[in-house]
Amino acid sequence: MRKRTLLLAATLTTGLLTTTPATAAPSGLAGDFNGDGYRDIAAGAACTSVGSASCAGAVVVLYGSASGVSATRKAVITQNSTGVPGTAEPGDLFGASLATGDLDKDGYSDLVVGATGESIGDRDSVGSGTVLWGGKSGLSGGKGLPQPTTLSEYGGFSQGIATGDFDADGDTDVTLTGQSHTRLYQGPFTRTGGPLTHSRVGELGTTYEVIAGDLTGDGAAERVYPFTVDGDSGGEILYFRWTGTTYKMAELANADGTQGAIGDINRDGYGDLVLGDSTDPYDLKPGGHKGGQITVWYGGPNGPDPAQQPTVVHQDTPGVPGAGEPDDGFGTSVSTGDINGDGYADVVVAAPGEDVGSAKDAGSVTVLFGSASGLRTGSGVKSYTQDTAGVPGSAESWDHFGSAVDLTDVTKDGRADLAVGVDGENSTGGLWTLRGSASGLTTSGAQGITTSAVALKAGANFGSAIAQ
Repeated sequence: MRKRTLLLAATLTTGLLTTTPATAAPSGLAGDFNGDGYRDIAAGAACTSVGSASCAGAVVVLYGSASGVSATRKAVITQNSTGVPGTAEPGDLFGASLATGDLDKDGYSDLVVGATGESIGDRDSVGSGTVLWGGKSGLSGGKGLPQPTTLSEYGGFSQGIATGDFDADGDTDVTLTGQSHTRLYQGPFTRTGGPLTHSRVGELGTTYEVIAGDLTGDGAAERVYPFTVDGDSGGEILYFRWTGTTYKMAELANADGTQGAIGDINRDGYGDLVLGDSTDPYDLKPGGHKGGQITVWYGGPNGPDPAQQPTVVHQDTPGVPGAGEPDDGFGTSVSTGDINGDGYADVVVAAPGEDVGSAKDAGSVTVLFGSASGLRTGSGVKSYTQDTAGVPGSAESWDHFGSAVDLTDVTKDGRADLAVGVDGENSTGGLWTLRGSASGLTTSGAQGITTSAVALKAGANFGSAIAQ
């Protein structure tokens, strides 16, 4: 979507003599659900009750503005909302996973929502995916994605969702994962008919996650699938790239991790893959680092070179705050975005299991900055908790500050703002936001939005997922 934004900016500076139309065209920005030019935040509350249906789930949308997001500009969407397919039922977990993209090419971003506990007929918790349509008034209505008939019970289908133009045809595509059933839905989508085509992605083992972004600089997004295999609990990393006529599979044999994000950290025109490997080493998984780690695999014209030595960062890396301790979960969630507006993608890493003083699993997030030489681990690295001056609230046991993280510019100032999920806050969850600035994240104007502010019920797990 960056190319479209640049084209729009060029048009606005050419001195057109026409008057502004009474109704402005939608922005076309990924994540801008109402087309007003400000990206929005969508966060899951997968275990909120809807009526008497426990853990039916909901999605909370906070609309962006020059002053950021606010609980007063929101929408709460469930499977009982008008036009949304299905019915809110116990254990559906609607909102367990999320991804954005303009699927029907109308200039408004849409939202793909996973309900990983959705039951189909007599098959319990097989999972499902739903598209919520963007429009002038924001998200409304929806369309269910075609459901694989071969899913077994408790498959968790739609746990992983990613969007992107995977074949460089100008249409946004979608991929969903769950168990051993990975699907590719190719655009364009229509509101009545759904995707143009859909098919199963072969050659993959059991996978519950997916990452997407342009690693090769060719305008087509690669699909990166972490999956588990016998004898390697750290998993394997496979990715698919478009060759112009077909998809070619490649493997990063020495890479491990289950979460990830893609951004151009060294500004060389190729996206770089950041993998979070949050699990502590143990007898069946000798790799990794105590407390978790991330690795950065730098992209190139043929994708990341499997023979490269990736950048490895953990809490025992010099210059990184804290120390690697068991169950910190450093790398549980990662996100990339340009926080300070210097043109280099920065990285935010969550450690929701980090102890803060005597508060167990209070959680923290760490910010690392991009540069021409890659991800910096020395100057400028900073961690944030709910005990950091200016951050709302206080660090309490089981808050899980960092249950999810996302970098998105919601103020349209050219700097990415940070949204932090805190899914254990007061046992119901919350979403914290910090603004980006020329000097990095600032706590000025930081806010914490809790379940009471968005009218969610107890046990919501609000902030367990944030759309990227």
